[in-house]
Amino acid sequence: MPKPKYSPTMRQFQKQFDTLQLADRVSEMVFHEEFSDKDREFIENAMFFLLATVDASGQPQCSYKGGPRGFVKITSPSEIVFPLYEGNGLFISAGNIAETSNVGLLFIDFENQRRMRVNGIAQMVSGHDIMNNVAAAQQVVQVSVTDIHPNCPRNVHKMQFVETSKYTPKRGNEDVGKAPWGESFKDVLPDNMKPESMK
Repeated sequence: MPKPKYSPTMRQFQKQFDTLQLADRVSEMVFHEEFSDKDREFIENAMFFLLATVDASGQPQCSYKGGPRGFVKITSPSEIVFPLYEGNGLFISAGNIAETSNVGLLFIDFENQRRMRVNGIAQMVSGHDIMNNVAAAQQVVQVSVTDIHPNCPRNVHKMQFVETSKYTPKRGNEDVGKAPWGESFKDVLPDNMKPESMK
């Protein structure tokens, strides 16, 4: 039996604000479990998304995940994968995924004022095919999707893309610039994370 889309507390708020029927219609007509062609186009052109995770104690975390256009791949009707690039070395998202598996991804296209949520069960995968020819990828996250739904664009501000960060990994095995850590971290940075100026 599918998991209910709304918790009892959500239903209480829907009842309080007279949106029970609206919520049911959204669940019926908008929520889905397999990617459409339109979903695929949106996600596989994304240059970033926000990743929500939670640890075993219930502590939430939200992280920005950016990359070259197309770094998120839809690998089956209900599965997506994306690389975890070299970051700050804390592995908070990776640790949370390994502990609890539950993830929420929020994709936003500010230029076209669109957004989409993808929720699912994630696992860390080593040696996945998408690691080939992707610089700075340390591991891959594979998400079995439980629900997909576009969000209302009402409050999505219209903004224009200016340029890619110089630290964004490139396609192929091209070297990626290292994050600009301050001198106070020099003695604890692993060699592979040190910029040339610190070596």
